[in-house]
Amino acid sequence: MSQLTVNEFEFLRKLISINSTGGDPVPGKPYGEGPYEALEFFLGQAEASGMRTGILDGRVGWCEIGPESSPKLFGIVCHLDVVPGGDGWDTEPFDLTFDGKRFKGRGIVDDKGPAAAAFFAMRRLMNSGFSLDCRVRLILGTDEERTCSCVEYYAEHGEIPTFAITPDAEYPVIYAEKGIMHIKVSGPASIVTAEGGSAANMVPASAWMTTGNGKKTATGRTAHASRPELGVNAIFELCKKLSSEGFNFKKSPLLDFINSELVPCSSYEYTGCTIKDESGTVTANPSLLKCTRDLESLIIDVRCPISYKMEDITSHLDSLAKPYGLSCKTISSMAPICKEKSAKEIKILTDIWKENMSKYYGFEESFLEKYSEPLAIGGGTYARHIPNTIAFGLQAPWQEDVCHQANESRRLSDFEADIDVLTEAIKRLSCAI
Repeated sequence: MSQLTVNEFEFLRKLISINSTGGDPVPGKPYGEGPYEALEFFLGQAEASGMRTGILDGRVGWCEIGPESSPKLFGIVCHLDVVPGGDGWDTEPFDLTFDGKRFKGRGIVDDKGPAAAAFFAMRRLMNSGFSLDCRVRLILGTDEERTCSCVEYYAEHGEIPTFAITPDAEYPVIYAEKGIMHIKVSGPASIVTAEGGSAANMVPASAWMTTGNGKKTATGRTAHASRPELGVNAIFELCKKLSSEGFNFKKSPLLDFINSELVPCSSYEYTGCTIKDESGTVTANPSLLKCTRDLESLIIDVRCPISYKMEDITSHLDSLAKPYGLSCKTISSMAPICKEKSAKEIKILTDIWKENMSKYYGFEESFLEKYSEPLAIGGGTYARHIPNTIAFGLQAPWQEDVCHQANESRRLSDFEADIDVLTEAIKRLSCAI
């Protein structure tokens, strides 16, 4: 198993310390200061290591090794932007901490850690003199957590890999991804002021409301919107608290809608989708609440089974909202994707995973059978936006998913296993594509 060097520890510490949450555009930095700073730092380190580098319009960069004359390109696609630090941390989210066993810091799992692991794998191979059969390029986006426009720009202006992986999901190989949509429920002005949540793709960890009787607050537990069952929705907790205190929900049509139509539902029946297919069932996360004197609005993040018509969910929610004087519209959507399970690249990656899964913390022999087949997920990865790309790792399926959560962390032993897996992927796929 690989062992991190002092230089690699320092690289990781500096990368995590950069608050690369997306911000307002400034000249040359379309996603704000933080994401560009992280990209500039990363590419500077890659260039100093002897890699070829490039950057496209301040949106996406890349570093590359291997024979420059080769027409074939194996890609690894990661992102350097992160969700906000959020509440509930035991430490500062942008200070990397290490207790001897585990790293903690925003982005160590999603997705700065995987990007660093890929960089270390490439640099070690380059320094070892290993002979690659094609070019290997690490592509680094900076707006994945908001729009993925960074890699959409790359797909239009950059070189498309012959084949690529994005280590921004979980094991085994991801062959299908659910459809993703953000639905906005909105209505006229409210006589209350309320807010909840910090990002559309996070379960809200806090929410509050003020009226003439003072301020009411509620707390939850954040999680990735593709796995809302792992969190506790603070917007729902706020409505439950208000209900227990006899609040008159007629003061806010939107809060009345949430309390009456969304909170009481078991599972996600309020979406109108009850089917289950090979990709799983629908999930929904009411993530961003805002009530002001001018407007009430709620953003709901929905992950839709691959065989279901996404527009039917908006129509159903709209029919529920109309009696409250509210309306629904889809403000963004990404269609589902599904790859062929029998592709040779999927077979190679599946073999690599099976050979290395025992290195991950908590492994049991029974997992060899339980977690060896390609799977479908509710998360959205860069595989939707760059042709010839699939998601592969780096989350072991039996471990707790801490993506987007407070105290986001990764064991050192797992991080070292990540480097081993990505090294094998580079070696085998660079000569197979």
